[in-house]
Amino acid sequence: MNPAPDSAARIEKDLSARLRELPSVDLLLGQPQLVELARTVGHKLVADAVRTVLEDVRAQLKSGAGNAVAPNLAGLEALVASQVESTLAPSLRRVINATGVILHTNLGRAPLSAESAVQIAETATRYSNLEYDLASGERGKRDVHTQRLLADVVGAESAIVVNNNAAAVFLVLNTLAKGAEVIVSRGELIEIGDGFRIPDIMAESGAVLREVGTTNRTRTRDYERAINERTRLLLRVHPSNFRITGFTERPSLDELVALGQRRDIPVFEDLGSGCLADLASSGVAEPVARASCDAGAAIVSFSGDKLLGGPQAGIIAGRREIVERVRRNPLFRALRVDKLTIAALEATLRGYRRGALDEIPALRMIRMPATEIDSRAVHLAGHLRSILPSDSAIEICPGSSVIGGGSTPDQQLPTHLIAITSRRYSAAELEERLRRPASGIPVIARIEEDRLVLDLRTVAADEEPILLAALASALA
Repeated sequence: MNPAPDSAARIEKDLSARLRELPSVDLLLGQPQLVELARTVGHKLVADAVRTVLEDVRAQLKSGAGNAVAPNLAGLEALVASQVESTLAPSLRRVINATGVILHTNLGRAPLSAESAVQIAETATRYSNLEYDLASGERGKRDVHTQRLLADVVGAESAIVVNNNAAAVFLVLNTLAKGAEVIVSRGELIEIGDGFRIPDIMAESGAVLREVGTTNRTRTRDYERAINERTRLLLRVHPSNFRITGFTERPSLDELVALGQRRDIPVFEDLGSGCLADLASSGVAEPVARASCDAGAAIVSFSGDKLLGGPQAGIIAGRREIVERVRRNPLFRALRVDKLTIAALEATLRGYRRGALDEIPALRMIRMPATEIDSRAVHLAGHLRSILPSDSAIEICPGSSVIGGGSTPDQQLPTHLIAITSRRYSAAELEERLRRPASGIPVIARIEEDRLVLDLRTVAADEEPILLAALASALA
């Protein structure tokens, strides 16, 4: 029902009066707190915040149907200060990953080692010999800082680094097979994250896709029949993010290499996840990069921020003459990595060379036994029970962690979960309260069977007090 004419006129008059009570931009900027704030962060930033706050208050008054009340000067000053703080706050924030997904793509994949962080800080805040040969006093190449370590760890003759594995695949195909054919099994035409597909990358590289076999079965003779005078590569793609089971067949790498050697065609293996350590004892069956080089693959590529446990990067390793050809591609400069990636990757690889796998956070989490997680969960739950409101309950139950990041899709790691329920809040409300705290570090958790679920496999020991405080606040 529309208000009567007299009532509508009165509401409009009241609204006009409230709008007139709002201070001008200059008056608000002249308030002591904002004058001091402008000295600290600059006049323009504070003036922009004042305009934003006044516009928001006007909009609220106009939508309030006469019920909204404008803040006083002190309240407006506080809103402006909050707006300035929000503007200057970093968008990229630390979070606590309590999901049990180790290589969580949305949360930055592999966290870096402490040594990597030190090396990044040293490299970022000082000059370095990035492209300077200290021995000769002449210009050098940035590749040298990771080349020897990568070659040693992977068992290759040479290696270079680009910004991710999609770039690595693109660069190899563009260098070795532009305008020519690359043979690949239909069962390996995968799609990786964010909709990137192997056929699309291949098309952009200028290489011509030659599909062989079927989705579930491809044999060595399928590759051999497809070879012609335009064939430049035999491509083998590790299906990192899916599995085909049942009536399946796929040539071994040894068989494909043998075919390539008979026909003088190099084999390129895209390993995807970049596993450098044998994780079979932890229940993870993933091909190790060294095994591919030992089997005779001419060139391999893989990610740096997945099972390798380092920064985002694409590793290209293999025979020296092929790697050098790829490096001479003009596109290499467009796809190469910066000094901070090199610093982090070098530090991570040094951990592998020392055999210090537990220094690499992703590997430490993968290798962490369920008994250790159970002990930590029981300890944390004990502290939590002492501060839980009476309308909340907590229990420890068996569950599974996953590696994530498009790796080992059908393999899970046994763990123990902390499951929390509350009569005051639903599981979805608790999840949001942890994810969007009034202050402090956001916590990302899971919801299972209408319970908030936390997996300490992906929570560092020194994060447990922060997690405990966040839970206490969310449940209050």
